[in-house]
Order: sequence, then C-alpha cells, then structure tokens
Amino acid sequence: MRMAMVGSSEEATMYPLTEPDRVVLQAPERLVSEHRLDFRRDALERLSKAASDGAKRITIDLRDTREVDASGLGVLVLLQKRAREHFLSTCLSHTPPTVRHLLHLTQLEGLFEFED
Repeated sequence: MRMAMVGSSEEATMYPLTEPDRVVLQAPERLVSEHRLDFRRDALERLSKAASDGAKRITIDLRDTREVDASGLGVLVLLQKRAREHFLSTCLSHTPPTVRHLLHLTQLEGLFEFED
C-alpha cells in the first residue's frame, strides 16, 4: 500500500493514498485555527488529484482528532463543498463523540456520511 503525508512535517500523519474508489485523509489531532492551513492545503491537493484519478469518495479519518474549533469545522465544510463540486461524496470516519456532537449542534451533520 502506498502512503502519503498530510500536514506540516512536525505533525504529519501517514494515511493510505488510495483505495479502489476513494481517498482517505487523516485529520490532525487538533483541527483548530493554528493547524488548519497545512491540513487544508494538503487535503485540497489530494482531493483534486483524487477527482482527476476517478475517485468517487473522499474519507476524512477523525480517529486521532480530539479538538475542533470553528475554523476546523470550516475546513471540513470546504472539503465537502469542493468534493461535491467534483461529484465526490464526503465521509467522516471514526468521528469522536465530541466532534459528532459539535457537528450536530451546528447543523452540519447532514453534509456528511459517517462510518466507524
């Protein structure tokens, strides 16, 4: 399996580059204003490449994510919007209960598919 990194070098995380029809992105532990730009940039690059490679879905793995703020939610919404523009579905996997609750409170839960 090929691997790639998302995020700055000091907090970069490995994730599988591709599966047959989807790309998996590993969200950082803290998806907050100070960490969002690296993740956003790298995730948008991977999303564009996935769309051109014929992927059907982008999955954002939140298993290690412990903190999300408004700017982090903004990144998730931006990724979902760009994915939709490329006719890709967006799935959040291993979503911690606190993050799922935040998505529910902000009425953003309906934008995403979820898997464990």
